[in-house]
Amino acid sequence: MIGLSTYAYFWRGSEHVPAPMSLADMLRDTAAQGVRLFQICDHAPLTDHDDEQLAALRALADELGLTLQLGTRGTDPAVLRSWLRLAVALRASLVRTMWTAGDDRPDAVETERRLRAVLPEYEEAGVTLGLETYEQVGSAELVAVVQAVGSPRLGIVLDPANTVAALEHPADVTARCLPFVVNWHVKDFAFSRQDGWVGFALTSTPLGEGRLDYDGIRAALDARDGGTSGVDEVVEHWLPWQGDPETTTRLEAEWTTHTISQLRSKNHD
Repeated sequence: MIGLSTYAYFWRGSEHVPAPMSLADMLRDTAAQGVRLFQICDHAPLTDHDDEQLAALRALADELGLTLQLGTRGTDPAVLRSWLRLAVALRASLVRTMWTAGDDRPDAVETERRLRAVLPEYEEAGVTLGLETYEQVGSAELVAVVQAVGSPRLGIVLDPANTVAALEHPADVTARCLPFVVNWHVKDFAFSRQDGWVGFALTSTPLGEGRLDYDGIRAALDARDGGTSGVDEVVEHWLPWQGDPETTTRLEAEWTTHTISQLRSKNHD
């Protein structure tokens, strides 16, 4: 299923623009584009929602025909339990998280201990916990922890663009993580020279114009699943600020529409 993330609305929902979009606005825009999945990722205000607000958000998603997923950071059991509560209230199928969060950088042993402490609760609730590929933790170490825990509700959120910063090739990361991928952040990327030709910048591009081997990753997932992959593909962007709010938000919206169109052209729903 094609999905949109709050990261597809990074600038349009930010304080850097006049009249930023609310979470409800993002849900409505997602549905208006014919997309049926929305991932609320790293959206801190959600943790302050009371039961009534959560019920209203779920009711809006139901009205719009949207499935919800969530995203947080870190492996602190208290954090993961709080997001599980949100997931249950919102009937979210997945919570994406990261091994590290700020100064909290546990080693593999501690990470495994934390995950084992909370996974039975995720299993009982029927919610999947996905650890995203990031440069802070090598993909081999990430896979080793997922294998060691061995929970049917623990997997990997694949984002090959992130691991480039650790000098891991996206194809290698994909192959290593493939058996455990439960979610895919689709974000094309490219390197460009900085002004003055001193160094490079790694940023997004419209899907199909950068270095992401979308077709190769999709083929690998399809082969793993014996046909059409059931892994949700959630659209994100790394769009740099374009100098003014109007240009930046217009380009962000155009990139989102373009990516959805490209994904649909590749035999998606």
